Amino acid sequence: MSSAVPTIIIKPGKGTVHYWRELWQYRELFYFLAWRDILVRYKQTVIGIAWAIIRPVLTMVVFTIVFGKIANLPTAGSAPYAIMVFAALLPWQFFSSGLTEASNSLITNANMLTKIFFPRLIVPASTIIVCVVDFLITLVILAILMAAYQFAPSWQALFLPLFFLLALLPTLGLGIWVAAVNVKYRDFRYVIPFVVQFGLYITPVGFSSTIVPEKWRLLYSLNPIVGVVDGFRWCLLRGEPALEPASIGISVFISLLILFWGVKYFKKVERNFADVI
Repeated sequence: MSSAVPTIIIKPGKGTVHYWRELWQYRELFYFLAWRDILVRYKQTVIGIAWAIIRPVLTMVVFTIVFGKIANLPTAGSAPYAIMVFAALLPWQFFSSGLTEASNSLITNANMLTKIFFPRLIVPASTIIVCVVDFLITLVILAILMAAYQFAPSWQALFLPLFFLLALLPTLGLGIWVAAVNVKYRDFRYVIPFVVQFGLYITPVGFSSTIVPEKWRLLYSLNPIVGVVDGFRWCLLRGEPALEPASIGISVFISLLILFWGVKYFKKVERNFADVI
């Protein structure tokens, strides 16, 4: 008489509380994936480190020449134009890199998704850690640039971590949403470079947001990165230009909304990833 072997079916838990509990239980996998991506980017390579330095420096030079010299746009307070641009490149490069890296993360890890169960949200979230390393490298370059210009920040720099967290919210929210959409619609990845390029021109990276007419300022602030850029400049440029509470408030609200919407959509469709990837 033979006994039947029980069939074990692993399913993701139901409920929001259980979902976040599972994410915490798989935190070691998050650390592993993040560390793996960092090693792939930087271990035994020169291109990875060099690109993290060359890209923001070249962008800063081009914007300084085009907007600062040719267009002769005003700088933010007493800061040199190059430093004003580079202070904005810190959050913008983090956002654009995080969105780009996360968009293709699920496709890159397709073998894992089809073989084992784990909260899929870990995959796009872990790729953003690499962008944090790029952010720190760029921050060091800014420190060198400020030393060369003999321009030191003031006490406002203490608030920089808060605005970095504010930059993290839309980066994570849009990143996981794009990653989920890209699983089903593979050609969607071709839209991301256009969105990033277009976003660069509607975000005050190469110029100060103070040149935007007052009547359009609130509408312009619907771009959540506007408040982030203004916050970074306020922290690093000795409080110049002054922060607009309405703009920062809108940025916080829109960023939280994007994160909530991105997580909700991801939770809705992640159960089908293994079938369509």
